[in-house]
Amino acid sequence: MTFFKQFGGKVNDDLIGQYEQSENWRDGKFQNLELTSMGAGLWDLPRIIYKQLASDRTGREPETPLPVQPFTVNEFTATSDKARFIWYGHSVVFIRMQGKNMLIDPMLGPDTTPIAPTTTKRFSENTLSLIDDFPEIDLILLTHDHYDHLDYASIQKLKHKTGRYFVALGVKRHLVSWGIAPDKITEFDWWETRNLDNIEITFTPTRHFSGRGLTDRMKSLWGGWVFKTPAENIWFSGDGGYGSHFREVGRRLGPFDFAFMECGQYNDDWHLIHLFPEEAVQAALDAGAKKIMPVHWAGFALSYQHTWWEPAEAFVQAADEENIDYLLPPLGHLFDASSRLVERWWKVGS
Repeated sequence: MTFFKQFGGKVNDDLIGQYEQSENWRDGKFQNLELTSMGAGLWDLPRIIYKQLASDRTGREPETPLPVQPFTVNEFTATSDKARFIWYGHSVVFIRMQGKNMLIDPMLGPDTTPIAPTTTKRFSENTLSLIDDFPEIDLILLTHDHYDHLDYASIQKLKHKTGRYFVALGVKRHLVSWGIAPDKITEFDWWETRNLDNIEITFTPTRHFSGRGLTDRMKSLWGGWVFKTPAENIWFSGDGGYGSHFREVGRRLGPFDFAFMECGQYNDDWHLIHLFPEEAVQAALDAGAKKIMPVHWAGFALSYQHTWWEPAEAFVQAADEENIDYLLPPLGHLFDASSRLVERWWKVGS
């Protein structure tokens, strides 16, 4: 039963009728803003799977599990004028802003391929147990429905302590199928904005795709999030390849005091739907980010093309060349946009 639950909610005619109201839905599916090849069709999958399994695995995973600093509720919830963050690897970011607890893409489970015959094990151990120590969550935000961002096991543990959900258009059906009350969930099309008290939250476009099975590809949207208060403007880029939309994000919503930039699991086979490190830095510059941090790495080995630490190393090199400030917090470390965390902590385990 858990195996089938992993797929989430099914698309039906009523839902399609809702999705068709979006200007980003055309020809029976959601579309990117510019022509985008997924890089690999069904006929390419045997070749890609072979490469993933047969390629040299040296350096693709840490030699020992990556440690995660334990969560301390008093430190996280202490009064502060600035937003504070904790990164748990891959794209999991816990935010404390304006007295609210917000969690982005809380995939804290041990395996990002739960429907596959083989596992894709997390680099850190026992991360689901972190949820036990988390305080009440005011808001969970979901960028899209891929397994490395939307995790059934994590949602099951979180749903009893979560007040609201802001999600990409089409993702609501998964949460409802997993027992979340529909009135707790708000879906977003690109550029839509809602307020959480005095935090203005906007869903921004990316160049990516969606789907959890063979029949629901591109049947929900994908994107990133902007969090704006009178004091700060924070951007979470979300998954997606390089494109002109980054300049538009900056024009409409920037500049940004701090940005989490997708950087990892890139591959020549899917170049248009994930950022290479130098592209992640360029995208941040396009959008007007003053300080940046690489995410979408240090969680899982989803690409056979790079070692587990290469995304961060290449990101740092590109950021230094462009003279843009960056942060490199260890997993579980509490920080804010003014922190000076630039030590290459991963070198110990590389």
